[in-house]
Amino acid sequence: MTKKKLAVLFGGQSSEHIVSCMSAANVIEQIDTDKYDLLLIGITEEGNWLKADSIEDIRSEAWRKSRTEAVISPDATKQCVILTENGKDTRIKIDAAFPVLHGPYGEDGTIQGLFELARIPYVGCGVLSSAVSMDKLYTKIIVDDLGIRQADYVPVMSWKMRKDMQEIIRQVEEKFSYPVFIKPSNAGSSRGVSKAENREQLTAGLKEAAHHDRKILVEEMIYGHEIECAVLGGGEKPVQSSGVGEILAAAEFYDFEAKYFNEESRTQVNPSLPGNSVQEVKKAAEKIFNAVDGYGLARVDFFVTNEGEVIFNEINTMPGFTAISMYPMLWEAAGISKKDLIDKLISLAFER
Repeated sequence: MTKKKLAVLFGGQSSEHIVSCMSAANVIEQIDTDKYDLLLIGITEEGNWLKADSIEDIRSEAWRKSRTEAVISPDATKQCVILTENGKDTRIKIDAAFPVLHGPYGEDGTIQGLFELARIPYVGCGVLSSAVSMDKLYTKIIVDDLGIRQADYVPVMSWKMRKDMQEIIRQVEEKFSYPVFIKPSNAGSSRGVSKAENREQLTAGLKEAAHHDRKILVEEMIYGHEIECAVLGGGEKPVQSSGVGEILAAAEFYDFEAKYFNEESRTQVNPSLPGNSVQEVKKAAEKIFNAVDGYGLARVDFFVTNEGEVIFNEINTMPGFTAISMYPMLWEAAGISKKDLIDKLISLAFER
C-alpha cells in the first residue's frame, strides 16, 4: 500500500498557540505511519511557517530554530508544500492536511480557505462552519433559531466602548444583575474571559476582552454543571455524539490557567446528571453541529442546571487533544481509541 503524504500543522498566530503545540504532539503520536508519511509544519506566533522534524522537536520547542521554511502553495494544480532552505525551493506534493490549530487563523475558516483554494483535503470543518463556530456571537444567532436554550447576552463592539463606556455599562446593568461573564467573541481556551461582580470589574473585563477581539459578549451567569459532548461525522457519515463529560474546575471558573496548568482541575466522563439531560445534551449537540454545517469533529459545551435544564454554551470545531482534553477522552469512553479516532478523522478528510 502506497503511503499518503499528510501535512500536520500546529502552533499558529493565536493566544492558544501553546495549546496547539501540546495537541499536535499527541495527535502525531497516534497517526498510523503505515498509512501516512508525515510532514510537520509549525507556525510561530509571528506567522513564520517552519518545518519540524519530530514530535520531540515540538515538545522541546526546537522546531522554532528550524532553518527550513514550509508553506502551503495556494496553486490548485500543485497541491504542495514549498520548502525553502538557503534560498533553494523544494516542492513536496501532499495528499491531505491536518490543521491541529486552535483559535484565530486556524480554527476560524482562514486556513480552511487556503486548503480550499489549493484543493487539498483537510481534517475538520469547512470555511463557513469554522468561521461561524469560532465567532460566539454568530453561533448564538444561529442557535437562537433552533429552540435550544442558551445564556442570554449583550453584544458589545470595542469601538463603542471607546466612544461611550458608560452607555455599554448602562445596557448591561439594565439587562442583568451581577455577576456576569465577559467573553471575546473570537477566542478559545477561555482566553480573555472574566467574571464581573460589580461595575468596576465589568469595566476591567471589557477592556481585557477587547485585547482579544473587537466583538465581545456579556452573558448572564448560569449556575450548573459544565458539560461537554463530542461529535464525529458529517456528509454521508451519520453524525454521532459521544456520552458527556463534566468539567470540575479548580478555579472559580474554567479559565485558561485552570484548564491547562492547574493540576487540581479535573474532568469526569459520564457523570450522573438529573433527569433526561444526557440525552438532551447529545441531541442538542448533533442539532447544533448540523446547523453550523459541521463536518468531521466538534466539541459542544453546555450547562446543565440542578433541575436538569440544558443550556448551550459554545462549540469548538478543533477541540484540544492535550493529555487532559475531553474530546478524545469521551470517544475512548465510547470504545474508540485515540489511534482509531485520529484515523477516522483523517479518513473523513478524503470523503468530504
